[in-house]
Amino acid sequence: MLVFVFLIVLSACFYVYFKVKGVRAKRPLEKEFFSAKSSMSLGSLVLFYGINQMILFHSVLTLVIGGIFILVGAGSLWAGYKAYKHYVPLHAKEAERDHA
Repeated sequence: MLVFVFLIVLSACFYVYFKVKGVRAKRPLEKEFFSAKSSMSLGSLVLFYGINQMILFHSVLTLVIGGIFILVGAGSLWAGYKAYKHYVPLHAKEAERDHA
């Protein structure tokens, strides 16, 4: 499906963007903040790829591997979201302190 291809490419672009932002960040907390965002992007890429493969091909092997991709992608997306929720208030507090 074309929708999943678009979502895969969009997730890959966000992953590269946040990974570069994380590498270029100077503060350690900011690096962790962008690392969490890149983890969510990579998780969504793997999740959408697994769904796309399950829709396109209907062999047993594809269904098993697609299911594994979906589980790994959802796990990475969830872990990245939990890390993101942890670092948002800390990142805001650090940014406020730097601007004051």
